[in-house]
Amino acid sequence: MKPHFRHVALIGKYQVPASGAPVPGAQKVLEGIAQFLVDQGCTVAVEAQTAANTQLSQYAALETDEIGKQCDLGLVVGGDGTMLSIGRQVASYGTPLIGINQGRLGFVTDIPLDGYQDTLAPMLRGEYEEDHRPLMYARVIRDNVCVYDAFAMNDVVVNRGSASGMVELRVEVGGHFVANQRADGLIIASPTGSTAYALSAGGPMLHPSIPGWVLVPIAPHTLSNRPIVLADVTEIAIEIVSGRGASASFDMQSLASLLHGDRILVTRSEYCVRFLHPRGWSYFDTLRKKLRWNEGGS
Repeated sequence: MKPHFRHVALIGKYQVPASGAPVPGAQKVLEGIAQFLVDQGCTVAVEAQTAANTQLSQYAALETDEIGKQCDLGLVVGGDGTMLSIGRQVASYGTPLIGINQGRLGFVTDIPLDGYQDTLAPMLRGEYEEDHRPLMYARVIRDNVCVYDAFAMNDVVVNRGSASGMVELRVEVGGHFVANQRADGLIIASPTGSTAYALSAGGPMLHPSIPGWVLVPIAPHTLSNRPIVLADVTEIAIEIVSGRGASASFDMQSLASLLHGDRILVTRSEYCVRFLHPRGWSYFDTLRKKLRWNEGGS
């Protein structure tokens, strides 16, 4: 039987973020997965940085945009951070992604590395659940000029400076003034990101099917400033009123230094990331395993 996906790109986590050193055993793991894909009848390509850092030279090395243009599927081996990064880059091409998790269970890289063959084989034949996650599009506006823009899948975060006190932010939703908030910062999170930083700051979890965002203050000065769920069709604007050294981050990766009067505008992108899950996959199964809801029960 011919595979449903014929041209598969392999994207791997190949560096330890703190040290920049190669992940131990990464080359062997990726080699094994690549050979499995070949055995399933797929043509395999390897993302260029993954190939360079793991010395997988026997397969075509493709840049991210080439993966989007040429491949039927991206197979991500790593964690959620790796998936978020490649997801932002290939979303405009509509390339579907499957995640194999090398460590703890991830929210979007949900196939355990151990025994991945039994799960992945039917997916390559077209037996899967499809899950679309809209991206956020954020711009930093200074003196009516866009000085920075980025996509985010998890969240857009405005933070106070590392050595200063609170930052004061003017918040508008859909062109309407909401409040001036004094806090350590403010998180705008998608349903995907609602289980990340926003959750640790006291925000609710949003099911991925909800077309909304959650606005979560970080350590607000006024305790009545609480998280609020908003429709993702509205534009959220955050203006820096006071506070030194404030910055904005997009999925905790891209940073922009902010000045007083800067406005961060967040809208829903036209692009979605396409995640593929095994047949029978449930978001609640993932929550139960990741958050250990069953532990300690009778």
